[in-house]
Amino acid sequence: MSSIRRPLVAAAAAAVLLAGTATACGSSGDSADAKPSSSVTAGNNLGLPTSFPTSLDDLKKWEQAYKKGGWKNWDKAKWLRKAADFVNPVINGLWSDDRMKGADQSDKKVPTNVSADQGESDPAPDPVQASRVTAPYHEAAPGVGKLFFDGPKGSMVCSATVVRDPAHPGKSNLVWTAGHCVHAGASGGWYRNIAFVPAYNDTGKSAAALEGASRDVLAPYGVFWADWASTSDQWISTGAESGGSGSPYDFAVLHVKPEEGAGGKSLEETVGTAMPVWFDAPSATRIGTMGAWGYPAAPPFNGQQMYDCVGKPGRLSLSAQAPTEYRIGCTMTGGSSGGGWFAERPDGTTALVSNTSIGPVTNTWLAGPHLGSEAKKVFDGVSQKFN
Repeated sequence: MSSIRRPLVAAAAAAVLLAGTATACGSSGDSADAKPSSSVTAGNNLGLPTSFPTSLDDLKKWEQAYKKGGWKNWDKAKWLRKAADFVNPVINGLWSDDRMKGADQSDKKVPTNVSADQGESDPAPDPVQASRVTAPYHEAAPGVGKLFFDGPKGSMVCSATVVRDPAHPGKSNLVWTAGHCVHAGASGGWYRNIAFVPAYNDTGKSAAALEGASRDVLAPYGVFWADWASTSDQWISTGAESGGSGSPYDFAVLHVKPEEGAGGKSLEETVGTAMPVWFDAPSATRIGTMGAWGYPAAPPFNGQQMYDCVGKPGRLSLSAQAPTEYRIGCTMTGGSSGGGWFAERPDGTTALVSNTSIGPVTNTWLAGPHLGSEAKKVFDGVSQKFN
């Protein structure tokens, strides 16, 4: 993974946006915990229960309603938001080539008076021009891909990475991304139709060259649907589009399965690699270089090609009560959210140490959470669920 390079971070008192939002999440509704409901509302063929179905019969009704179009209902009273309520039925062919190419990003801005330097923050870094990753992507940045999902504003995109699963050595089905790429935070719930495409547009074709391209060109290793997702309790309870709230806990882990049978192969076996996760990595002051990878979608980028940024990380603290984040200069825009940040460990191997969370509207840096005990808990929970 020596070819992987570049990350980003946040700056004090700067107007910022959730990078994964500008490249990922859609807007969310008002905050409200779901109310119990045992089945689909009678007489409403597209209705969805307001909590996870508790019986096999209810689940079948839910999936039928979902696939008939019920997933398009973003009524806040029917938007599942609790940690245990995640459900994501596969809809074969939903992510067509045109739908993938048309998935958008939604800028989420943070006020210019966001507090920083309450903990330990370094001066905002100089911008680092994002560099186009050399194709084929599966060789230059193995395991990196694009995440697709639906939100209230339509089809959205983020970036994500295949990571190792210690419970299934060599056969991982785990994907790392940002919390805001799967859940709207305090004002909403779980996004829907979440699917991961490793090595999206592997040959690095331009947007013009992709006109009329088949889905096989965009998804050479196939499409993998999340059958489970987990993010931090802090993101669910405090994550927001403004103020950077929840950013230090803006991470998520997905367990995926192929949209169509893949001969029994795991995601890791299919793509040929998975990155180890380096929990409790050192402070930015003790790491020489970090790199961030992703598919920036907001102008001047178009989301069809992979880019990276590499540089010396700094520290960003939005709250003295929350973990200090990493940040690095980078011009990647929305769509890069959730993309993995990599660094070299003392033993010389490369590992994932963070993911893109926030950045300024000026697109000069990005910031990502330090992966401590909360991140390890989320990761272990998903790994053990499928053990």
